[in-house]
Amino acid sequence: MPRTIRLNVPTWLTLMRIALIPVFVGVFFLSFNGVNLVCTALFGLAALTDWLDGYLARRLNQTSAFGAFLDPVADKLMVATALVLLVQAIPTPLMAVAAAIIIGREIAISALREWMAHIGNHGRVAVSQVGKFKTTAQMMAVLLLLYREPLWLFPTLEIGMGLLVVAAVLTLWSMVHYLLAAWPALKQG
Repeated sequence: MPRTIRLNVPTWLTLMRIALIPVFVGVFFLSFNGVNLVCTALFGLAALTDWLDGYLARRLNQTSAFGAFLDPVADKLMVATALVLLVQAIPTPLMAVAAAIIIGREIAISALREWMAHIGNHGRVAVSQVGKFKTTAQMMAVLLLLYREPLWLFPTLEIGMGLLVVAAVLTLWSMVHYLLAAWPALKQG
């Protein structure tokens, strides 16, 4: 008999994050005063629920295999969606290359983790400290780039692009870190 998936508060938050994606895309293409602020708020809400679902899962001891699978999927879907939309809104080579690096790395590392788990060696590609710095820079960059308008004297677009470049560099660095950790297994296959 198949097991049913039990949905708890952290998993509901993750599902809400996925449900926010079409809302985020729809709002992004609307034309009204403050649309950038609303998009930024929606992405910020998604980022907040990402932190909150992990916190609650640990705090309430409500971790689950389904939640562990769904959480990174939700994160990657939201970030990839935001980056694709930003490439459309800021059609520069730098934006396109940075987005391609970040999205490409996520695909490559997801495949690497799946393969390493398949061969029973998933511990070698666990999340690293560089990956956490990358995620922080990436989230801040996306928030600033979604807003894009100067905030008093603070140049959100320019700072956002700078942070996106930092995130892209850290993305490459963390990918090399993961590949080096997996290299012994890759050489054998």
